[in-house]
Amino acid sequence: MCGIFGYFDVNNVRLSSQQLKSMGDIIDHRGPDGYGCFHDKVSAVALGNQRLAILDIDHGQQPFVSDDKNIIIVQNGEIFNHVELAKELALDGYPCRTHCDTEVILRLYERDGISGVSKLNGMFAITIYDKRDDALYLIRDRVGEKPFYYHNINGRIIFASEIKAILAVSGPLDFDPQALNQFLAFNYVPPPKTMFEGVQHVMPGCWVKITRECIEHTCWWDISQTKCEIKNESEWMEEFNHILDDSVRIRLRSDVPFGAFLSGGVDSSSVVGIMSHHLKEPVNTFCIGFDDPKYDESFYAKKAADRFGTKHIMEKVEPNLIELWPMATYHCDQPHGDVSFLPTYKVASLAAKKVKMVLTGDGADEIFAGYEKYLNFFTSEASNLSDKEFQQAYMNNISLFTTSARRNLLTAEFVEQLDGLDVFHVLKPLYSKAEDMDRINQALYIDVMLLLPGNNLVKPDRMGMAVSLENRSPFLDHRMVELAFSMPGDLKLRSGVTKYIYKKAVTSLIGESLAYRKKQMFTVPIGEWFRTDLLSMCQDLLLSERSVKRKIFNCDFVSDLLKTHCSGKKNNTREIRALMALEIWFREFIDA
Repeated sequence: MCGIFGYFDVNNVRLSSQQLKSMGDIIDHRGPDGYGCFHDKVSAVALGNQRLAILDIDHGQQPFVSDDKNIIIVQNGEIFNHVELAKELALDGYPCRTHCDTEVILRLYERDGISGVSKLNGMFAITIYDKRDDALYLIRDRVGEKPFYYHNINGRIIFASEIKAILAVSGPLDFDPQALNQFLAFNYVPPPKTMFEGVQHVMPGCWVKITRECIEHTCWWDISQTKCEIKNESEWMEEFNHILDDSVRIRLRSDVPFGAFLSGGVDSSSVVGIMSHHLKEPVNTFCIGFDDPKYDESFYAKKAADRFGTKHIMEKVEPNLIELWPMATYHCDQPHGDVSFLPTYKVASLAAKKVKMVLTGDGADEIFAGYEKYLNFFTSEASNLSDKEFQQAYMNNISLFTTSARRNLLTAEFVEQLDGLDVFHVLKPLYSKAEDMDRINQALYIDVMLLLPGNNLVKPDRMGMAVSLENRSPFLDHRMVELAFSMPGDLKLRSGVTKYIYKKAVTSLIGESLAYRKKQMFTVPIGEWFRTDLLSMCQDLLLSERSVKRKIFNCDFVSDLLKTHCSGKKNNTREIRALMALEIWFREFIDA
């Protein structure tokens, strides 16, 4: 786990060593254990790394360079099957001299070229510079666990794990009005856009090849190509348990202390249960709690901890948690209407006092239909919709502000800057790719392609990296994702039960009471706080002269949102917190 950065200038205009160091310094939290940089000043190419040492502490410094000096590699992330790949490469005459997974990427590229990336099982953002054809590759893992951004400024392509490292050399960038419109629709900015004009994500499962002549985008993994299979329930459960067990096993490879987040939900309990079977020592587990029982899961976490004999640490948090919001926004680079980033930061901070890496249950809800929103949407009425009606209905189901609501929210002056208020064009190509899937899997495919990399995986990465803590997610092993999308949707939602076949598969491991407990969202009671402790904060962020001067929002509409929420007439928590998140972002990145 690290932070990476660098540039490729097609016009051979060089950055200074100090500029490159500033890129590394600003993401030092991602890798405080070492700085490394390759800089070819003749070709105006640089690859830099801030290292968080997890594997082969003494020999894993980056960049890694081939013996003939022609191939240079930096990586952010972990290759979990590096042990097996290293054995295979040695037999083929490409032995590794270290036990570091980044060297495995180098030797694999030497043997297979860029196609070797398909053999990697991991979470990664990789940069490879090949001097032989003067080409730079930006490569991102299959589902976007690791962030990767780039910006093309007049032929200078700057790339980094975080946008703020790009800003360190690009200078201030304006916000993108189209991205803001999409944020209001989705509650996050769906990739490849970002809130910064001209800054883009490398898309999950893709690589970008940069040469002096052109920039080419290649999709190297696409879950929409997975074919649905027919098996009986016992066969599905056996395969699920086998893959989950091995996914956890290979994610236990570490040369530093590690543990797990444990909420007592089905996902984290299953991961911890399997960890306890593979480890001789008790698992270190961490959770946070709240005084409000509607949000507190610590009772269930303790129940799971007792079942598996873990070394469990729990900490209660208070409303002043919201004071962390600007800090969390800084680390995320973009606004997110999801305030569960804040308790995630707290549990990451708690864990970082004891360990350097944790396993989590992230991703299971999106591939096995774990959210209540899926149950609420897939009713008998939904099954009678035409394809076009279904697609639009699901768009409305996941929208924060619908198109008509945004028409009332935004000023006419701001709307003039947009190509149009409707953002269905973001989903349309995904529906086209998923046309052979059943409708439940179509909805999950949308969330895997947009919600995971755009929001839900940003949370564990950024909040963990803020305290230099690595997160590993066994449910996002590509074998598990491929299994999930080869499975009919009615095995995920059935008879009012979310994660139907998954829960059956793990009941013997975690017990029925944990497998079938009612899901609680990992968040804070911010809606109640808006009416009391945080009311003045709401008014300052939403209605102050500073925010009014932006001329983005209709102030009367925003004022009414707040009034009806505070009076209890309507719950506008999601809308208010998204607008507050946006204003915090403006003050953190644009005003500054």
